[in-house]
This record gives sequence, structure tokens and C-alpha cells, in this order.
Amino acid sequence: MFDSLDKMPFLLNIKNMTIMKKITLTSFFFLLTLGSCMFAQQEKGITGYNNWLNPWTDFRPNNPNYGEPTQILTGEITENTVLTKRNIYLLLGDVFVTDSTTLTIEPGTVILGDFKTKGSLTISRGSKIIAEGLVTDPIIFTSSKTDKKQGDWGGLFILGDAPINTFGNVSSLNYGLNPALTETISYGGDDPFSNSGVLKYVRVEYAGKHTKDFGNFSGITLAGVGLKTTINNVMVSYCQGNSFNVLGGEVVLSQTISYRSSKNDYYFNYGAQCHIDNSLAVRSPYISSPDGSRCIYVSSYDLKENADTTKKETFVNAENLTLVNVSKDIKSDIQVGLVQEAIFIGPDVSFSIDKSVISGFKPAVILDDNIAINSENLEKIQFQQSYFNNCSGNIFRKGYSNNDDLESWYGSRAFDNVYSKGPDSETFIDSENSRYPDFRLRINKIIASNEVIEEGNNE
Repeated sequence: MFDSLDKMPFLLNIKNMTIMKKITLTSFFFLLTLGSCMFAQQEKGITGYNNWLNPWTDFRPNNPNYGEPTQILTGEITENTVLTKRNIYLLLGDVFVTDSTTLTIEPGTVILGDFKTKGSLTISRGSKIIAEGLVTDPIIFTSSKTDKKQGDWGGLFILGDAPINTFGNVSSLNYGLNPALTETISYGGDDPFSNSGVLKYVRVEYAGKHTKDFGNFSGITLAGVGLKTTINNVMVSYCQGNSFNVLGGEVVLSQTISYRSSKNDYYFNYGAQCHIDNSLAVRSPYISSPDGSRCIYVSSYDLKENADTTKKETFVNAENLTLVNVSKDIKSDIQVGLVQEAIFIGPDVSFSIDKSVISGFKPAVILDDNIAINSENLEKIQFQQSYFNNCSGNIFRKGYSNNDDLESWYGSRAFDNVYSKGPDSETFIDSENSRYPDFRLRINKIIASNEVIEEGNNE
């Protein structure tokens, strides 16, 4: 009895040492995990510990049949209106939300663009759209046809009174829309913080109707939209025009997706001031426009004489983008001329892209031939900490086959860009999943992430 009691301090000490050892080891593994996550913050391309494309997106949007419409939207909407999930709506012709009206759309609501009249929806300057879906119940704009195709209907126009760089404060859309008043399709103004509403967990499918005189509509046009407008978790798929068409204004795009657009995935013009982050463009070599089709097109004007040089030139700040050309044989597609550049940059713009992935293009980037290659211009065009993969050439000036000066500039250690040749199956986590692909970058089996993993969040 006394012997056992004599040994008690020793046993308690051993037990305490064991507990301390477990705590120390736990702390070590926690710090190791935290350190790994902190390192993973530096990864390139779209980020997130979980695949944020799942489950609100649809990469096979021709499959669902939403049934016949129960309500028709036509003409002008001049009173605050709520579209409910229990109904299916048909956009008949060009529909305009006017007179400082708010159009609210419930999560899960389906709006069909009429094929015969090429329906479209315009939110006029001063009015708002509140389309706030849920990750499990997105709002869907799609074609009224059972067998859906690109360009089946018009698209969505959101107009605001943020600044543009044309002469005068206001411009008008030139797409052949026919409102009762020209003011209904006017955009631009003096308020960079203007609020045109919310698009969140929204899908826009098979838009981009073709017009003889005005070209193609875009999936979503943001014209003179201000900073208080919310655009995140929005997917545009199979558009015959541009997916996202940003004309002037000051806007933030976050977690947006363009999938298999015929023209440009992201188009910026007329002095647009845009920050775009954690966003994706997926192109196909077999779906393109003869007018050119790129992931990103950046310009300050169509004609320089129409631009007011006292106003801001277009500025795009891009971070954690993934721009990918999906092909079963990218080398062959490049050789037969099916592949274009990922990014085209026009004169008199500022463009910065950081921590992004550009994969499967010829070449990765083209600068307009009117951009003189000098330090002043190159300081306005930044490519940093980015991953160039499987591209036939990296950065060129239009019409010039020798890009040694650009390669030397952007290939320096100061920019920390990486160049690689690897198939999609090894570059991305699960790009071949037809339902919920995962285009996060995988390097050395580290998933790109910008989130610290919390205890228990390891699914």
C-alpha cells in the first residue's frame, strides 16, 4: 500500500508528460496544417477549399425540361414586381423594367426567353433587379425551346448611372432594342457607387441572339453599372455573343463563370473600371465566332475619336482567374487553327492579372499593334505570379512573330510567372467531370485554396 503511494508522484508525472506530449504533437500538426494552408493561399487560379461550382452550376444545361410557361412578361414593367418560384415565366419580346422599379426574383425561379420573338430583359437606369438565388436553388434564365441552342433568345441588360468615357455622360445601347422612350436604354452618369441590384446564384443559358445590323446580344450586359451592384456566383453558358459585356461603370465580378461562349467570355470597354476575382472561363476550340473569340478582351473605345480622353481609360484588375481551352487534342487543334489567344489587350488601357492560370491557347496573350513596347506601356500591363500551361507562345504583339522583348520582360523573376506543358488531367483536379468539373489547379497534389482549414472542416 505504502509502496503504491510512494510511486504515485512518479506515475502522475508520467501521465502529465504524456498529456503534454499529446498537446505538443496536436499543436505541431495544427501549426503544420495551418502552415500548409497559408502556403496554399499562394496557389494560382480559382480558389476555395471546396469546389464552389457545386451544386448551383449546370454544365449540361440542355437536359432539364422546365415545362410550359405559366406567366408572360412583355412590354414595360413599371411597378415593383416579384417573380415567384411557383411560376415559370416567358420573356415575350423585349421587356423593360422602368420608372425606378424593382424587379425581385425568388430563388429557384425559371425565366424562359421566347425563341420566336428572341425575348430579352432590360433593367433601365434607376431601376433594380434583385435576383438572389441560393447555392441549392439558383435562378435560371434559359431558352424556351426543348432542344436548346446558342442564340435562342436575347439576354439580360442591366443599366446604371456610373461613369463611362464617351463624350457626354450618357450613351445608349445600340442592339436594335425598341423601347417606347430612348431614355429606357440609356446608361452612364456621375455616380460610381450607383446600385442596379443583385445577381447572385444566377444562370443565363443559350442567350446571344444574332441581329443583322447590330451583331449578337451578350448573355449579360452591365452598362454603366456602379460599385453597389452585386455580381457574384453567376454563370453564363452557351452564349452566341459575349458572356459578360461590361461597358463603362465600376463593378466587381466575383466567382463568375463563362462556359463555351461563341465570342468573348469577358469583354470590357468604354472606360470600365472592373475588379474580377476567383472566376472561370472555359472555352472549346469547336465553338467560336469568325469575329474573334477570347477569354478576355480589353479596350477603351471602338473609335478613339469618340472617346473623351479627360475621363478614365478602361482598367481591369484580375486575380485568381482560370482561363482554359478544353480539348481532347489541344496540339492538333492548335495546328489546324482552331485555337486563338486567351487575352487581347487594346491600346490606352490598364490591365493587371495576378495568381491566374492560362491553359491551352495560341498564344496566351496578344497586345494590339498600336501599343508601343516601352516601359510606360508595360508598366500598365502586368502579368504576375501566373501559370502559363500548354500555350503555343506566351505574350506577343499583334502582327509580330518575334516576342523576345516581351518574353524577357515578363519572364523575369520579378513577375514570378511559371511556364509548363501538361494535360488537363494532371493540371486540374477533375476537369473531365461532365456534371461538376473541378478546375482548381493541382500542383504537387496541393489544392489551390485561399481559406484556412478550420478544425473539422476537412471534407
